[in-house]
Amino acid sequence: MDLTDEQWEVVKPFIPVIPKRADGKGRPRADDRAVLNGILWIMRTGAAWQDLPDRYPSPATCHRRFQAWCRTGLFEQILEALAKDLEERGRLDLSECFIDGTFVPAKKGAPGWGQPSGAKARKSWLLQTALAFLSPFTYRVLRRMKSPLLSGRLKAVSQRMNPNG
Repeated sequence: MDLTDEQWEVVKPFIPVIPKRADGKGRPRADDRAVLNGILWIMRTGAAWQDLPDRYPSPATCHRRFQAWCRTGLFEQILEALAKDLEERGRLDLSECFIDGTFVPAKKGAPGWGQPSGAKARKSWLLQTALAFLSPFTYRVLRRMKSPLLSGRLKAVSQRMNPNG
């Protein structure tokens, strides 16, 4: 599920407007909303960048923009804004979460990972957004929000993943 129009309106003010070149040269910039939807798809599914579906901009574009947004702190602001919006709507309660330790062992000689099917994913935007908050990239955001998710053992995992933060 991609961002709804309401969610895009929450996020849009954080994304800087990049003007077109005066000389009209260069490749047109990929749409920020489509790029953000591609990044969130990767975070929700855990798939590799090269497995990004064709409905999003190229994996290289999404990855490059993701790295730039992370470097500048923009991605953290976007996640905080989405979390705050969901919390205000009463759709996200950070006081409770579940960690799934399920894994599937690979069979010897099995083919490589196939492209994840969007049809197999749950359709709830709320669930998909909540899954993004369980991504390793969001531990800093949760720490800044003083989320109860980071108490006890999860806090230790977070510190191991980001010892400088």
